[in-house]
Amino acid sequence: MTGDQVFQLFAYLIPSVVTGAIAFYFFRMHTNNEEDRRRYLLHKDSQASTLPIRLQAYERMALFLERIAIPSLVLRVAPKNADKAAYENLLINSIENEYEHNLSQQIYLTDELWNVIKAAKTATIQMIRKAGMSETDSADKLREDVLTETMDKQNPSATALAFVKKEISELW
Repeated sequence: MTGDQVFQLFAYLIPSVVTGAIAFYFFRMHTNNEEDRRRYLLHKDSQASTLPIRLQAYERMALFLERIAIPSLVLRVAPKNADKAAYENLLINSIENEYEHNLSQQIYLTDELWNVIKAAKTATIQMIRKAGMSETDSADKLREDVLTETMDKQNPSATALAFVKKEISELW
């Protein structure tokens, strides 16, 4: 091959390679845009179907937090007898049963919110146990001590409920 033939070969190849590269670039850009569009439409459809379920999960967790709040818990769960330890266990079992009943809702909540809810549950149980360590001898006196214990402090359920409301507001 002579130098002139090599030059002619490059003269024919360069436009073809440039055209092929441009076509490849545009084809790739088009397929990426189509993939993004499909992903967006799929996400939009899934949001439409999962949003009501997520809102229901938030509602159930708000109800859980209201039910384990010390004032409502103590009013709802009355002592069955005068035994202080039995009443303490009854309150704690009531909280645990409520928690287990709503355990599946965690898949619809963020990890951060679920951890806040678990912390509220644990803090509420600790407040009951702390009141149970007092010198009281009856379930009714324990009931009063539990209420008195929470009067001075921020209710853990209220804090968690505020976090639930904040997270719901971020959905809109």
